[in-house]
Amino acid sequence: MRRTRHSLLLLAFAGVLGLAACSGGGGESRPPEPGDRAVAEVQNQTIWASDVKREAVAQGLIGEGEPLDVTSDLFRRVLDEVIDQKLLAREAERRGLDNSPLAQRRLEATRERILGDMLVENVVNGAISDQAVETLYREQLRLAQTSEEIRVRLILSRTRQEADAVLGILGQGATFEAVAMERSIDEATRFSGGDLGYSTVDVMPQTYANALRDAAAGSTVGPFQTEGGWAVLRVEDRRRESPPTLEQARPQIVRYLTYEGVRQLLEELRGKAEVEVLLSAEEGRAQEPASAPEAPARAAAPAATPAAPAAKATAQ
Repeated sequence: MRRTRHSLLLLAFAGVLGLAACSGGGGESRPPEPGDRAVAEVQNQTIWASDVKREAVAQGLIGEGEPLDVTSDLFRRVLDEVIDQKLLAREAERRGLDNSPLAQRRLEATRERILGDMLVENVVNGAISDQAVETLYREQLRLAQTSEEIRVRLILSRTRQEADAVLGILGQGATFEAVAMERSIDEATRFSGGDLGYSTVDVMPQTYANALRDAAAGSTVGPFQTEGGWAVLRVEDRRRESPPTLEQARPQIVRYLTYEGVRQLLEELRGKAEVEVLLSAEEGRAQEPASAPEAPARAAAPAATPAAPAAKATAQ
């Protein structure tokens, strides 16, 4: 699922509140969204629950479409940030900062980003139906090759001699879990009896994968050397990896369909528009960014004359 460099991110709403705060309008009594709720007023300007939720989405605190309870601590914290933003924007207006050419260009860029997001919501999101999600899910299930998961326990020793001693103790009938708790040097697993849980060989360290590839359930493998020491493994279980459910896969499928829809929309728009990039790749690498400060002019060095003695620095 590859992102294109032209992808409009649906969560790019960070400038929405700043633009609204600089609009200079008064209070708005009509909810901007169905079922919306007024949660605060700042100098006669209403802050709606949807404003707070949109800011939470922009900060990555919640996902697009996730609920945000107005009674939660998170909602109150983000609400305070929205109030602060509006107060800062009002003070900027009072000082006339919104009238500068730089401010106007930045506000226009924010406006364009918001309009682009709204276009994506109307054109792309409207095409992402439950049927489209389920169709892609079924297609991926057919193409997917489910792999095998292995549940393994580990006893890690410092030396080969210690690992051989572990095998001897296991051979006398001691349980793997008890020996792991007593002798393993792997602090992450020793107190759980060496349990590494289920995983597939493709995500294991290569030495583990090689040792376990053909090991049957119930067998003991090792010792073999790893980066952390000498390992003895017990294969507890082998099973086919379970594919994710439709609900588990839905967020990723929706993201893919969104990016694919944006890509197609941009291809269509670029095919109709006249776009000319005036800066070549070579020029872009050779020049400083447009916002870089100019380098200070160097004063011409005075010409040296034979009669001028060398100056000596004296410590004060």
